[in-house]
Amino acid sequence: MKPLMRLSSLPTGIGAALVSAILFGMSAPFAKMLLSDISPLLLAGLLYVGSGSGLTALSLLRHARGTPPPEAPLTRKDLPWLAGAVFFGGMIAPFLLMIGLRSMPASSASLLLNLEGVFTALLAWFAFHENFDRRIALGMLLIVAGGLVLSGRDMAGFTLPIGSLAIAGACLCWGIDNNLTQKVSASDPLQTAAIKGGVAGGVNLTIALMLGASLPPVRAIFTALLVGFLGYGLSLSLFVLALRYIGTARTGAYFSLAPFVGALVSLLLLRESAGPYFFIAGFLMAVGGWLHLSEQHAHLHRHDPLSHAHRHLHDEHHSHEHTVETDPTAPHTHTHLHEALTHSHAHFPDVHHRHTHSDLSS
Repeated sequence: MKPLMRLSSLPTGIGAALVSAILFGMSAPFAKMLLSDISPLLLAGLLYVGSGSGLTALSLLRHARGTPPPEAPLTRKDLPWLAGAVFFGGMIAPFLLMIGLRSMPASSASLLLNLEGVFTALLAWFAFHENFDRRIALGMLLIVAGGLVLSGRDMAGFTLPIGSLAIAGACLCWGIDNNLTQKVSASDPLQTAAIKGGVAGGVNLTIALMLGASLPPVRAIFTALLVGFLGYGLSLSLFVLALRYIGTARTGAYFSLAPFVGALVSLLLLRESAGPYFFIAGFLMAVGGWLHLSEQHAHLHRHDPLSHAHRHLHDEHHSHEHTVETDPTAPHTHTHLHEALTHSHAHFPDVHHRHTHSDLSS
């Protein structure tokens, strides 16, 4: 029997998506403990502020040390995509979420929040034409089903009032956000996540204060900022990096494992009981994750000429010349041109493989 694959041996995108899900999932029980001192809307604002300010501080520290940026900065052509992502994911979605949470039980809200992964995948597949096959679709369904089981322990009285529609709308906005962010994923993920976190934090804090929320003790504020930096900031940076390497739908699928991670941490940290739901959800998510991890997608495909900038080293997709002395075997960043190329190899729908599959075997 083959040994279990270690996280360090996974492809970059899969590893980034899994660590992103772990960090976000671990933040949930800590956020739950903070709710005893902070209102939900104010806590959301503090978490996002911790994300944006923490990542901005990292960027400034990197600049102060004179360390050359390892990633390509955002450019003017990225701004429309980023603005759309910030609008839908940082402004509209949190507002709709708060409307929903005010008018429905938390258990039903948790159930509906699993729709984010569904909307992310459906938009990626049918609106942005990201490739998928039955194996990937089944894996996504199993992971989402596991999330539904995990959050559906109390479904009594579940209906579809305005609150449910608002939360479903928030999930749709986050699905749009994820797909638009993929368009800028070749650029610096730290910069992208800092902007998104800063805007979302400002929006949530403003709404909370306008609704009369009062500031909690200083210790609770700093704890929320730290949880936000780790569980939202670093997690979001890794999420953006995963979008670059494995595409939107697959990143969303791996990120959908976060509820299981949160439940596991809650068992250990808050001494909550497991019950059959936990183990059923774990089994469904494990099978779905295995279907994704064991994916083999290889066929003859053509690369059209492409000019862009991102961190890379020289491989079969990067064989260009340099105007200045550069070690091609070490990661480096600059604008480079991809010539037209036709070949066959295993690949994900990353920034170099956004081709269609209408006339190809997948």
